[in-house]
Amino acid sequence: MPSVRLPSTRMPSTRLSAALLRATALELVVLAGHALLYPTGITGERHPATGSATGTGTATGTTTGTAGHPGPAPVSAPAGTTALPTGHPDRPPVVLLHGFIDNRSVFVLLRRSLARHGWHHLESLNYSPLTCDIRTAAELLGRHIEEICARTGHREVDIVGHSLGGLIARYYVQRLGGDRRVRTLVTLGTPHGGTAVAPLAGAHPIVRQMRSGSAPIEELRLPAPGCRTRFVSFWSELDQVIVPVEAACIDHPDLDVVNVRVTGVGHLALPVHPAVAAGIRQALDAHAPAQGPAGTASVA
Repeated sequence: MPSVRLPSTRMPSTRLSAALLRATALELVVLAGHALLYPTGITGERHPATGSATGTGTATGTTTGTAGHPGPAPVSAPAGTTALPTGHPDRPPVVLLHGFIDNRSVFVLLRRSLARHGWHHLESLNYSPLTCDIRTAAELLGRHIEEICARTGHREVDIVGHSLGGLIARYYVQRLGGDRRVRTLVTLGTPHGGTAVAPLAGAHPIVRQMRSGSAPIEELRLPAPGCRTRFVSFWSELDQVIVPVEAACIDHPDLDVVNVRVTGVGHLALPVHPAVAAGIRQALDAHAPAQGPAGTASVA
């Protein structure tokens, strides 16, 4: 499998405790900052397009992405909608999808980083914390992406998903034919293999679905021949939400996957850390990455 090469840093075992303390302190700082920003992301985004695009999707979003299907058909903007200009002709829109009990405010710093480096079409989707099923959330994501394609004239998008957001996006790509619309899916601390530590696991259905052995997790283990999306999964050795930490890696024989090991960063800091942001930018721009060992890379 191909890989994205990022700067590699090994962490000696004797430094693990100190690194964990630093990562935990950073997590607390990120949590405090995010608590202040959280109210700013409760409402959905307003798009600078005229008319009234409803975001309900079109019939093109229901076809499945299997081998032998033609590529995405050209998309026409809905009546009364003006297609927006794109900052870079080769870069599709980037859709940002937050994690459990979160909202689009978690991506404030990542959005700023992407915009500063030439990504001018960035979109966020808030899904309700009352959403009880990954599959339902994935269907909503599909409708949202169809609306983006219709509004912008792009045939494809890239997605960056944090935690549960990455799992929702992967389900859309693998199980709902989303590979015809998604060029690259980047996940940050996503429990691809399920996690043994899930807060409120007995209270919220969608959190139970993040546990190993749940129906959605098992569906993602099924064959996915011809899947056209490229996957880049960032996982942290100090992630205390994903247990075991390797469960945040994607292991599937049919998928084009790069698993990126992150050092010194915890779960909450993944969407805000500048080194991770640099890795995300590289992943989104890596159309034909060089061959690497076992589809892995690392970022300090």
